Amino acid sequence: MTGRIPVGSVPKRQVERVVTTRRTEYPVGEGAAGNQAGPGFLVPGSAVGDGRYRLLAEFGLDERVNAHLWRAQDNQLRRDVGLTLLVGDPANATAAGAARKMLERTMHAARITHPGTSRVLDVLGPGNGIAPNEGLLGIVVADWSQGTDLVDVIAEHPLPPSTAARLLEPLAAAVELAHHSGMVLGIDHPQRIRVTPDGLLRLSFPGPLPEATLQDDVRGLGAILYLLLTGKWPLRSAPGLPHAPLAPDGQVVPPRALFPYIPYELSSAAVRSLTDDATGGIRTSSGLLRVLERAKLNEDATQSISAIQDDTEDEDDDGALWTTKRPHNDRSKRRKLAIGVTALAVATVGVLAWLGMQLISFFGDDSPGAGGPTVVATAPGNAENNPKPPTPGQPIQAAGVQVYNVKGTPDSPRRANRAVDGDPATSWKTDKYQQPFPALKPGVGLMASFAEPVPFAEVVIDSPSSGTVVEIRTAPSEKPGLDETKVIGRATLQPGQTRLQLDSAEPTQHLLIWITTLADGNVSEITEVGFLRAAQ
Repeated sequence: MTGRIPVGSVPKRQVERVVTTRRTEYPVGEGAAGNQAGPGFLVPGSAVGDGRYRLLAEFGLDERVNAHLWRAQDNQLRRDVGLTLLVGDPANATAAGAARKMLERTMHAARITHPGTSRVLDVLGPGNGIAPNEGLLGIVVADWSQGTDLVDVIAEHPLPPSTAARLLEPLAAAVELAHHSGMVLGIDHPQRIRVTPDGLLRLSFPGPLPEATLQDDVRGLGAILYLLLTGKWPLRSAPGLPHAPLAPDGQVVPPRALFPYIPYELSSAAVRSLTDDATGGIRTSSGLLRVLERAKLNEDATQSISAIQDDTEDEDDDGALWTTKRPHNDRSKRRKLAIGVTALAVATVGVLAWLGMQLISFFGDDSPGAGGPTVVATAPGNAENNPKPPTPGQPIQAAGVQVYNVKGTPDSPRRANRAVDGDPATSWKTDKYQQPFPALKPGVGLMASFAEPVPFAEVVIDSPSSGTVVEIRTAPSEKPGLDETKVIGRATLQPGQTRLQLDSAEPTQHLLIWITTLADGNVSEITEVGFLRAAQ
């Protein structure tokens, strides 16, 4: 498989194809860990667990607890198993205590039976299946998961968003089942996860860390979703994986900022799963699971449309569906075809003419109402400082949006992203104030941040709050002082869209939509904000 998988939804029947084309079975001594150097006694062909398990290939290393992940053969039952080998000196009380707690948590989690996690067959400790001289603090024995390493699946390129959501859903469901019982699975390391031939992500090397929490599982799900969408790992660095890029505030850049075709909801869910609840993060696995289920429903709807289109391939050359009736003669077919083409041409000309009239009325008439619900507001400094404002170019998606507030509490901070989610049914709204600005505060706004500095030409604000006065300001950081920002556009919003032409195309990574006057009732609402970069 070479090149990028086409952007868009991948039908369910292709999920297995996407996975199995990257399926890898390593020969003895060659694993996903890339022949990592481990303890001298952990080599292919050696036996552990008092001689019961013969090591075949190493598939990873969790350095946090010195856990080596191996495929092995059970010499008694003659079947392959997955081993998590906790390496360490039994005389080290700290390491031995941590390993003992990890084994206890694994035994508790072993009661969970779900396709998203391998069945734990046995848990061994020193003196209980492990000889004192083996150099091991513990062994977790699980069913071997056939398929492909997660790291290999995204080695060439990220997956389409719909495929990523479908792959992750079973693992998220396993986490949800465990959390209902108060148990932690421990899925925050990519090499512990494998992809089965039927297209499921599975925790193949169980073993939650001693200090792992339920939130760590949610964070792990978000990290895996981020990895599937971008090919980059957003948590602590993992062997063989590039780390996710960071924004100036130290947070990971949203997947949509790297690949604009990623749906906003999936991109936001990945980032919010990595943050704590205090800053608007996703707190439970059920919240992420709902996002994945909606993504799957959208994919199924796309497949239904594709299926209808595929059915038309059974049509005859004249466009009629297959029938047992006597076919019309060729002259009749040609006459019908000519009539159809003529009608189509007339309709096309009509549509083009209508579009032309709309464009003329939009750009050529400054009279009230000529442009429909869209109002164009020029920048305050254009007339004197910059007679030729920047020419609008391509739209650009904000990497993140948050409420900017200089006094009091932020207004609806968890709803800020609704102003850039592309959904006109959602919006961000200010609080309802008893007195107009600046009686209680000088204003309130939304700070949009971008993956890199961008020269802007225009901002488009969709709002039902007539009379709201907004300023567009550049900012040197995500949380600057108001006096550090610079006004490059100003307008009074009208119902519908207001296009603000900016008087500066100086690149900036942060753009502030600052409300200085509220609408009637001392409350304002913003449905959508669009950003157009300056044409190069």
